[in-house]
Amino acid sequence: MRILIVEDEMRLADALAQIIKEQKHITDVVHNGIDGLSYARSGQYDLVILDVMLPGLTGFDVVQKMRAEKNATPVILLTAKDELQDKVQGLDCGADDYMTKPFAPEELLARIRALSRRQGEVVLEALSFADIALSLSTNTLSCGTRAVRLGFKEFEVLRILLLNKQIITSKEELICKIWGADSDAADNNVEAYISFLRKKLAYLNAAAGIETIRKVGYRLEVHNA
Repeated sequence: MRILIVEDEMRLADALAQIIKEQKHITDVVHNGIDGLSYARSGQYDLVILDVMLPGLTGFDVVQKMRAEKNATPVILLTAKDELQDKVQGLDCGADDYMTKPFAPEELLARIRALSRRQGEVVLEALSFADIALSLSTNTLSCGTRAVRLGFKEFEVLRILLLNKQIITSKEELICKIWGADSDAADNNVEAYISFLRKKLAYLNAAAGIETIRKVGYRLEVHNA
């Protein structure tokens, strides 16, 4: 999953990002409501964790605008307020869940899992194509009896390609989803990790490969025997 965290308390935002990354999810973090709405509008997130008291726009404003624009991305509102009226307001604005600070990390992760199930997400143990399989729990790429462990960004690049199967994935999409929309990553960063993956596929003697579609992007292919 790719999760957007909108939280103006820097230390809490960093802590939330670390907790979520340890579950092998991708996170982006912004610290005000205006940026939060802008990022949420990109359509690239599976979930938004949204503080209520934000500069620029409140969390209530952000989720209300999202729903008015037919953006159905699940939203968990975070707040220090525990009054029933605030919870009702948040849910009436279109939030899917509401958590009062402070909370245990285990509770947040449980609520993320619950929303994922509610959205119909199928939790997979592995992704496969042709003769390769990628374990989502161990970052291991295997082909037959051979296997190799992938680094984090190698894993993310291949995971996205496997989710898209034979659909072309652009370099811009890979940069946005893996490095982040505001990163300094460029095309050569993607090209480097594609090269690393091709070497590992060759080491595994895999029939599966990564095809370059010039000036468009990449997709998985099966090499002729």
